[in-house]
Amino acid sequence: MQGHLFPWLAVFLGVGIAVWFALSWEPQLPFYLIAGGLAAATGAAALRGPDGWRPVAAAACALAVGLVAAGWRAHDVRSPMLEFRYYGPIEGRLVEVDRSQSDALRLTLDQVVLSDVAPARTPLKVRISLQGGAVPATPPVPGQRLILTGLLAAPEGAVEPGGFNFRRMAYFDQLGGVGYTRNPVLMIAPPADGAQWIDRLRTRLSQGIMTAVPGDAGAFSSGVLTGDQSGLSQDAVRALRDSSLAHLLAISGMNMVFIVGFVFLLLRWGIALVPPLALRVPAKKVAAALSLGVAYFYLVLSGANVATERAFIMIAVALVAVLLDRRAITLRTAAISAILILLTKPESLVEAGFQMSFAATLALIAGFAALDREVMRQRMPRWAIHVFTLVLSSVIGGVATAPFAAAHFNRFADYGLLANILTVPVMGAVVMPAGVMAALLAPFGLAALPLWVMEQGARWILFVAHWISAMEGSVTAIPAPAPSSLPLIAFGGLILILWRGRLRLAGAVPIIVALGLWSGTERPSLLVASDGSVVGLYGPDGRALSVARGGGFMARTWLEDDGDLADQETAAARSGFDGPVAARRFVVGEVRGVALRGKAGLAMVDQACAGADIVILNMVALARPESCLLLDLKVLRQTGSVAIQREGDDLRIIAAKAAGRLWTGPQMPPGLLPPLLAADRANNVAVAAQGTASR
Repeated sequence: MQGHLFPWLAVFLGVGIAVWFALSWEPQLPFYLIAGGLAAATGAAALRGPDGWRPVAAAACALAVGLVAAGWRAHDVRSPMLEFRYYGPIEGRLVEVDRSQSDALRLTLDQVVLSDVAPARTPLKVRISLQGGAVPATPPVPGQRLILTGLLAAPEGAVEPGGFNFRRMAYFDQLGGVGYTRNPVLMIAPPADGAQWIDRLRTRLSQGIMTAVPGDAGAFSSGVLTGDQSGLSQDAVRALRDSSLAHLLAISGMNMVFIVGFVFLLLRWGIALVPPLALRVPAKKVAAALSLGVAYFYLVLSGANVATERAFIMIAVALVAVLLDRRAITLRTAAISAILILLTKPESLVEAGFQMSFAATLALIAGFAALDREVMRQRMPRWAIHVFTLVLSSVIGGVATAPFAAAHFNRFADYGLLANILTVPVMGAVVMPAGVMAALLAPFGLAALPLWVMEQGARWILFVAHWISAMEGSVTAIPAPAPSSLPLIAFGGLILILWRGRLRLAGAVPIIVALGLWSGTERPSLLVASDGSVVGLYGPDGRALSVARGGGFMARTWLEDDGDLADQETAAARSGFDGPVAARRFVVGEVRGVALRGKAGLAMVDQACAGADIVILNMVALARPESCLLLDLKVLRQTGSVAIQREGDDLRIIAAKAAGRLWTGPQMPPGLLPPLLAADRANNVAVAAQGTASR
């Protein structure tokens, strides 16, 4: 497939991957043999078939390759996940330090050893939050071998049916256990020679920057240069997010372009300043070759997330194009980047970073290509072109990423355009160049001045972030979309960008349909956490929560998906539940329910069942009453989180873990819920089981 059709290869590759992730059953060997055969046959047809059929064959080949690539990757990364709660000694090698949403320091360990757990059942990696006195006085260094005593459990599944699935993300990261410790962390061995050298270099650079530049300004500077954001306070993170400036902190295309562009210009101008050298070497190509090495080093240093990989591939293609005297930035460049990422990391397709990064990139390339024909070639003063470009890039990038940001993060920064206009020039002209100069001058002990300059730029960006985020109405909460909304928006956007001629305007149709579906989405009437720790009842004032503390991650995510900016304590004060903490009563339609907690709740199971239709218990019941639906910890471990949705006069119960996938672990046994409701049909309670095949 050549010319303007080439980017569609990436689209159909993504469609194949999306279909694989949407399956409710686990494909077995015959499925992959058929898909592989289809890929081979259609690939041959695309190369040697009739000209008119070649694009169709190439699209079918890309789709089949997507199916195979996703399955191959899922089986290739398969590793043990904890099947039980573990408390005891945890030993491993430190590979990453970051912070949780609660601002706790987190350590990720590999080469894990757990007491009395066989190596075949031990996760390849675990992540532990340090609480209380567990935080060491001396910051840990990647490569150190550590030991501590803590609690581990398997990563939680979807917070609700169809919601964010942390367990799936952890599966592809080979993260088999998460937990916490309040006990001291001890180093039992220093880093081995040469081991984790890039992580240790990142840590040294980060600590050096934060020592020279104290506070959030230093942590921000460290984050944009090395990818280490562990020193940034949650207050600063929240301000950057609510002002739509979090993309400055995330190392992506903008950061890499700023650094590589500055190095390219520095090298090219440096060569031009030496006439004998400038007359003998092609300055542009030398600068491109050396800048490519800088880009690769920055990729490795920053941790190589999906957005950074996309940026690196595009920059690498652009720099190679400079070396070959070809046009550098096109939609084909973006397509090559997408194909390489999707083939190596198919799971990135369903992640926010991939979607937002490519949405912005494609929109900016297409938008500026169109404006170059219509506006930019007009006689416009140079200063006006710079201002126009800055404002327009912020508008195009903001519009393109807005639906994906709203869907994944449930918020829209109302003054994000103003914040970006005030900070992006400072980021490109001050922060990143000063950071590069500091790195170049550090070996000579001359980094103080550029670091000071970098600090001033970082302080300005943080000032703007706090100012904008503190404005009244700075954030608008957005409820979670219908499952089909984002795919329709992406499909419509791709038609608008990739199609030729006036027919491209048809891409607006699926976008309008998607927005209509989004606005009409109904949230579940009742949500139950996978451990029964918290229950959420949706009412006229928003979702009321059964408890003010406990199950914080799920409670916070439910509220965000509702488009609700309230915290858990506020939601717990809403009407909907009554009674003591151990037995919170509620009503869904005509169905009565009780949420029981702890040993006191365990003792009230029979009494609660006598007066309720649904009983939720965060412990394992001693006996199973037949007079009500009992969702105790034993059942919830098999179903995952549960949603109860009104359908007319009936209620439909949906289990998040009903479908068996590689990352879900043991599937919910067929018929687990229906027999529990068999004696309760008079209460109009129906069950929906989503899939029965084991993965």
